[in-house]
Amino acid sequence: MERRLLQIAVLIAGCVPVAGGLFGALQGARAFGAWPGYAADSHMRYLSGLLFAIGLLYWGCVPAIERRGTAIRMLTAIVVTGGLARLAGVFLAGDPGSMRWTLAMELGVAPTLCLWQARVATGQKQAAILASR
Repeated sequence: MERRLLQIAVLIAGCVPVAGGLFGALQGARAFGAWPGYAADSHMRYLSGLLFAIGLLYWGCVPAIERRGTAIRMLTAIVVTGGLARLAGVFLAGDPGSMRWTLAMELGVAPTLCLWQARVATGQKQAAILASR
């Protein structure tokens, strides 16, 4: 019963970031509309904190990169989802200017590194199998 209640609570709590993220991705800066400047500043700082944490989590994968496939894939999915939202903004709001480089990281570099990690992990597994024979 406790497990089921936790599942329900997580589903309900997840509605806030899903709705807020979707609204922000679709509306861009317009999502801040009538918010005073301090609220927009607060939101920008929160999102920057998330980016900071994503980078730290990627770095945390480095020492045992061949065994961190699940974490790398999850982080990459988060980054690519953000990149897709940014790409939608290109079509909805126009050229992001210098943020084009960020878009390239989100939709190009991150997936490439994820695929590379999978290749390295597969190579390590094959080497371990051969070494055990």
